[in-house]
Amino acid sequence: MLSIKIPNLLTLVRIILIPVFILVYYMPYAWAPWAASAIFGLAAITDWFDGYLARKLDQSSPFGAFLDPVADKLMVAAALVVLVESFASPWVTVPAVIIIGREIVISALREWMAEVGQRASVAVSMIGKIKTTLQMASILMLLAFPIYSTLSWAGIAALYGAAALTLWSMFIYLRAAWPHLSEDI
Repeated sequence: MLSIKIPNLLTLVRIILIPVFILVYYMPYAWAPWAASAIFGLAAITDWFDGYLARKLDQSSPFGAFLDPVADKLMVAAALVVLVESFASPWVTVPAVIIIGREIVISALREWMAEVGQRASVAVSMIGKIKTTLQMASILMLLAFPIYSTLSWAGIAALYGAAALTLWSMFIYLRAAWPHLSEDI
């Protein structure tokens, strides 16, 4: 019988919540943005909680190590795409492209570094954790509050902060990987 570990179950729930989040966001009701924000918030909490439980219960697994970052990136990318469409403005599009682009670059970099046996050189850093927290907070604000309200401007400011940390952490990862990348240029 197949037994799924609790942290992996939480990660799977996060993936299942993506289409639910999108459907709720586009519902024609005044409460839809708040509900979508709550769903996104629940997903963000499961992101923290699954990692905590994996360590606490000693339930880390290769499947979880693979799926957790995939679930995170899918949820954030879905939310950013929805927000880009809703705001239809460079104020949101520019940092969203930076964040999504960085995730693609770093995912490819980590995969390549793992192939050459240097995965630890591009492990998640504290800057990455701060960036993720700021990114989640900004997305929650942008989802919940009316477009260009005071609180959505605060969300946009936080999104720019997350984008700046995104670029900074990408620079750190690329600098750590550069000795391996620059061989035989």
